[in-house]
Amino acid sequence: MPSEQPNNRTVCIIGASGALGFGLAIRLGRAGVPIVIGSRSAERAQQTADRAREIVSHGEFAGAQNAHAVQQAGTIVLSVPFASQAETLASVKESFSEGQLLIDATVPLASAVGGRATRTIGVFQGSAAQQCQELLPAGVKVVSALHTVSAHSLSHIDAQMDEDVLICGDSKADKQRAARLLAQIDGLRCVDCGRLEMARVTEAITALLISVNGRYKAHAGIKLAGLPDPAWE
Repeated sequence: MPSEQPNNRTVCIIGASGALGFGLAIRLGRAGVPIVIGSRSAERAQQTADRAREIVSHGEFAGAQNAHAVQQAGTIVLSVPFASQAETLASVKESFSEGQLLIDATVPLASAVGGRATRTIGVFQGSAAQQCQELLPAGVKVVSALHTVSAHSLSHIDAQMDEDVLICGDSKADKQRAARLLAQIDGLRCVDCGRLEMARVTEAITALLISVNGRYKAHAGIKLAGLPDPAWE
């Protein structure tokens, strides 16, 4: 059982050594969200927190070993390679509390098994997000998001963002909770894309964007046209 009560304002980011996770840390930290960075190594987590603080001096950043980091936060973002998803969740499963929200940004790219990053692999549960849901305790809420957001742009704090975040989940309240958090990042608009099973579609768009961005030497994301403004009530 968790040794401490999570702080609902705090966000834990597992995988913040990567561009997407680090970008989320500094962008949310700049917006005033307390961030705890999780890693298998507490020392590495602290080093990443120190690096984030160098960029956002007024931000509230801490680092901890994954299990301890999860215990501190009301919302957890999982931003790890697909090959590490199951192992990472197994190592922290007992640290979760009922009511916590996990935002899964995992993409089942074929590079996880030695293939191309422009392809995805099949997941028995239907998507990486659904696998995540299966691996976590029943009381933990799971939504899928961030697969189409440019990690390069996000991690460069001065880059102007103008992208949509495609959110999937079985509970509208959980999706709204994730949207309220992510909308604090300037230039991100959150779009409700339906039930968690739709994550198999949004996850695959990452492979498409990798192909497009490689061809054009760009860092494009997704922006949907024709939606009402605001897109999220």
